[in-house]
Amino acid sequence: MEFQFLGTSSGTPSKTRNVSGLALRGPGGGWSLVDCGEGTQHRILHTTLSLHDLRAIFITHLHGDHCYGLPGLLASAGMLNRTAPLTLVGPPSLSTFIEGVMATTELGLPYPLDFIPIGDLAGRAVLPDLAVDAIALSHRMPSWAYRFTERTALRKLDTARLRAAGIAPGPVWGTLQGGVDAVLDDGRVLQAHEWLLAPRKARTIIVGGDNDEPSLLLDAARTAEVLVHEATYTEEVLLKVGPAPMHSSALRVARMAAAAGLPNLVLTHFSPRYQEGEGPLSMAAVEAEARGVYGGNLFLARDFDRYVLDREGRLRQM
Repeated sequence: MEFQFLGTSSGTPSKTRNVSGLALRGPGGGWSLVDCGEGTQHRILHTTLSLHDLRAIFITHLHGDHCYGLPGLLASAGMLNRTAPLTLVGPPSLSTFIEGVMATTELGLPYPLDFIPIGDLAGRAVLPDLAVDAIALSHRMPSWAYRFTERTALRKLDTARLRAAGIAPGPVWGTLQGGVDAVLDDGRVLQAHEWLLAPRKARTIIVGGDNDEPSLLLDAARTAEVLVHEATYTEEVLLKVGPAPMHSSALRVARMAAAAGLPNLVLTHFSPRYQEGEGPLSMAAVEAEARGVYGGNLFLARDFDRYVLDREGRLRQM
């Protein structure tokens, strides 16, 4: 599983950061988009991603920095002659937004757009390789996190036991690895399930929308490998700004992640006031605040950063 950031700024873009967008690839190929702030399609042009391979779009909430880029991206996919259906998941009013743009701009799409209101997501097989569900968050308008979990985890072949049984590497190994029983030259039948190790834990990545109560994700984070969560402010700035914007600080998210025993935390959605360098309004200050309470694998996302989650649940930046 892997993901790439297309935008990591909060509210407005900066010279180095676009507003929210994240591309997620499951083990089965293709990709999905979580949020689509203005300019997302421009960011895509600087990657290897293709709108023809886009399977689904998940919108966490309807603030502009998370969805204003959606009409343009849908239109561009049509102009690039996409014909495959595209699934769109989000708040119920997302359909009204898209239908309004299409009607007022006379936008017609040459492909079917399958809209799933977020309340109807449970039990829907949106992606072939990933199960997806939504967790309600706390923000000025309804906001959600999406949890992506592998549907199946590949079972490894018990090679040590095969060698001990005198079965050398060869076509038989490949047959068993594929889950198919194999017949040896001496007539013995090897049942695949007896020669495969127990399946590993299915990997889970949670991508959150805007949220001022990280504790709402505590239970989900206990069983996840990765959480991508907003850290709009440092705690000092959040206390000065007050509760009205309903965003999180790096400190509060990191505390929750530590309490959950989360192995990998990726912070994003930073206020444009934070710049590179040192001082209280620097990215270094955001990182220091999180590292002060969280001892796991911590990353501060930048636009175009790519991350890979391996089969053992280790996250690394490419």
